[in-house]
Amino acid sequence: MEQLAIILMDGLVYASWLFLISAGLTLIYGVLRILNLAHGSLYALGAYAAASAVLFYFDRGLWPPGSYVALLGAALIIGIVAGPLIERGLLRWIYGRDPVYQLLATYALFLILEDGMKLVWGVNPYYAYRPYGLLGTVQLGGIPYPGYSILLIGVALLAGGGLSLFIRFTRIGRLVVAIIHDPEISVALGANVSRLFLLTFTLGTILAALGGAFTAPMISVVPGLSVEVIVLAFAVVVIGGLGSLEGSVIGALLVGVVRSLMVHRIPELELFAIYLVMALVLLFRPQGLFAIEEVRRV
Repeated sequence: MEQLAIILMDGLVYASWLFLISAGLTLIYGVLRILNLAHGSLYALGAYAAASAVLFYFDRGLWPPGSYVALLGAALIIGIVAGPLIERGLLRWIYGRDPVYQLLATYALFLILEDGMKLVWGVNPYYAYRPYGLLGTVQLGGIPYPGYSILLIGVALLAGGGLSLFIRFTRIGRLVVAIIHDPEISVALGANVSRLFLLTFTLGTILAALGGAFTAPMISVVPGLSVEVIVLAFAVVVIGGLGSLEGSVIGALLVGVVRSLMVHRIPELELFAIYLVMALVLLFRPQGLFAIEEVRRV
């Protein structure tokens, strides 16, 4: 029972991280109908910005718990700056184009951002570990866990809950849902689709940067972060269903628990098990577990 509890807890922590990086990706696809291959680079931008902010913060000898605000602030700055620049500068020119053009454009953006981050931050690793150690450990059923892992779960819950409330109970959120289901009718009814596209992509960018920012204290921030992240994010959204927020939650939980089980029981099959789950879901339900119904044109 103790090992089962450890597997489930580790799976929940990993699923929280997966949800943060995949929620923005599925939101962007649901509204803009673009598979953003550069999403992992937005995550990496959040990680680099957060690492720089934390190092700057502690170098000034400021109040240590305030470093968590620095993490959040770094993610918001990246989202608010990079999101509109990318959406207005690139994506608005490829809406409605052939998916191949969209994939090539976002892949080119991925390469540009990767080299841009190397120019700004270099190729040496950044270590922003101090926020991780501030929370110490907590006892859950007699099992010690890093307090920062509990914080990560809380951040994912707040992000998911806030996004769900925004979509369900605000006028803008309801317009976003309308565009997801039928953009043509939404335009005919007077919705400002261009503005909503900008808002949605910025929100998705903030979510990606948030995942990177709160992961930075747990890892060494180095070039190449983007590749692993985007592959895992795509696995989650494919399992859950492209464009479905609920699907991202279920997909993240499923991948997190399966990965945790493999790490504890058969570590050699960790990555294989994740993609095996994705393959099985695609085999029996190609549209994903919670795919949004597409409007069929006659």
